[in-house]
Amino acid sequence: MTTPFVDTLRSDSDVIHLEVSGGDALHIRVQSAELWRAVRVVVASWQLVGSVKAAALEAFFPDGADGSDFMVKLNGFEILHEDSSLAFVGVRNGSTLLLTHRRRRPVR
Repeated sequence: MTTPFVDTLRSDSDVIHLEVSGGDALHIRVQSAELWRAVRVVVASWQLVGSVKAAALEAFFPDGADGSDFMVKLNGFEILHEDSSLAFVGVRNGSTLLLTHRRRRPVR
């Protein structure tokens, strides 16, 4: 399988590799609109949305961030059950997940 188009888009040079054994690897992208940053993630389809969210938060905020302050969206809709697998919520090879603040933040 060739790598999808999301691997060629602007993102950080590092790739987050989550456990891929026991299934096909998905090449996805996690983007933070507020930070104007994106990371590439190679992950198995059986991994949980919450584990991808935690890995992306670690990449975006190395000093730590509260995961409950952020939500994950796919195709414009919030993923309500982060304990579901990526395949169950509809993430496919080449998908982009949006990681955004749960509440609107004032512009200063």
